[in-house]
Amino acid sequence: MLFTAENILLVGSILLFISIVVGKTGYRFGVPALLLFLVVGMIFGSDGLGFQFHSAKTAQFIGMVALSVILFSGGMDTKFTEIRPILTPGIVLSTVGVLLTALFTGLFIWWLSGMSWTNVYFPITVSLLLASTMSSTDSASVFAILRSQKMNLKYNLRPMLELESGSNDPMAYMLTIVLIQFIQSSGMETGTILGSFIVQFLVGAAAGYILGKLAILILNKINVDNQSLYPILLLSFVFFTFAITDRLHGNGYLAVYIAGIMVGNNKIMYRKEIATFMDGLTWLFQIIMFLCLGLLVNPHEMLEVAVVALLIGVFMILIGRPLSVFLCLLPFRKITMKSRLFVSWVGLRGAVPIIFATYPVVAGVEGSNIIFNIVFFITIVSLVVQGTTISFVARMLNLSKPLEKTGNDFGVELPEEIDSDLSDMTITTEMLEEADTLKDMNLPKGTLVMIVKRGDEFLIPNGTLKLHVGDKLLLISEKSKEEVNESE
Repeated sequence: MLFTAENILLVGSILLFISIVVGKTGYRFGVPALLLFLVVGMIFGSDGLGFQFHSAKTAQFIGMVALSVILFSGGMDTKFTEIRPILTPGIVLSTVGVLLTALFTGLFIWWLSGMSWTNVYFPITVSLLLASTMSSTDSASVFAILRSQKMNLKYNLRPMLELESGSNDPMAYMLTIVLIQFIQSSGMETGTILGSFIVQFLVGAAAGYILGKLAILILNKINVDNQSLYPILLLSFVFFTFAITDRLHGNGYLAVYIAGIMVGNNKIMYRKEIATFMDGLTWLFQIIMFLCLGLLVNPHEMLEVAVVALLIGVFMILIGRPLSVFLCLLPFRKITMKSRLFVSWVGLRGAVPIIFATYPVVAGVEGSNIIFNIVFFITIVSLVVQGTTISFVARMLNLSKPLEKTGNDFGVELPEEIDSDLSDMTITTEMLEEADTLKDMNLPKGTLVMIVKRGDEFLIPNGTLKLHVGDKLLLISEKSKEEVNESE
């Protein structure tokens, strides 16, 4: 097929449609949608239907753009109140945990590559590089699986996992880049490496905080007539934050994640519209990213390294990841053994390791194609083994609990600037025994009934309205002072 604009649009639209349909089907059977997006890309790729896509540099760019949006959106959904109790262990996991995982796995790969029966021979530096590319848990996979399965976990495990997956990509990225530079320059001084790490973290964190605050200020003060432009304005801030941070030699991924946290935990204009836009855009970029990576790989090349890759994957899942998690969480006595086991299991690999694996390819590191194929194979193993069993493991360890109800059954939301809460209430027989009209009901002070739903009919409330069993009332009430202060 010729590369024309029309053909690209045709194939692209078909791939998007098929991915959504397949993802919906997979959700019913507990299969991660992101895995299916990868598979769709592989089916349409060079070893499948023959669509040719071989540009690692293009895939890297698409991944960079996609990750910026995914991390920012994940940051927006991260609440200060939820992460505050687990902030320290989450940060330790996302930094020291990544370093330990890379070290343990790298040493195992080096040991394995020295075996006479293996067809992979890596020196220690390349072994560590391979391990570093897949040392972080994938934010896209973790965010998508936890949210799609609507998991409600005990002991603040969900915010801990989301904080770790959202903030550990910078560490893996820096390890990958430093090791590539080390290999190509035939050595670097320890001081230079440590200095690079410190600058990346400090500049990334500062840029994310400052630009996140700036985004909040502009969103609330710019007063654009067309409210549809607010999400686009915020999107421009996402890309600007990543790009300017990178120019300042900071870590762009860390910056966009922190900026997302800042925006998500402060009052902004048209939050609902912005959240809907970012959620849809996140899914679009996730689909595009996984499809491109699926198109990029040649499955027959993966088979050549399948045995070695499988052994590395098993080591990471059963030894490397658990060992690093247990060592990192050793000082935190309050975290239960079951929680540590679950965190160890949710070490998902996804798009991020594959994208990081393109960096050695683009840089021309010797053996980079083998690195890419091994990382891709391990990602598939991780998504199949860990991605499909997260909810099962949570139930087995007795860490899942019923979802708390959010919002109301009417689908009505209030703007953030209105300090009021909406809730709903269903009329029961016991309630009618005490009062059968609105005026006689003992509602809390400061609470009003906005509308009554009876079956498919909506009734305007008044004091004399006779209530029936099963009627649903939409209530508006004043926020408590504690809630108002917390939101501020």
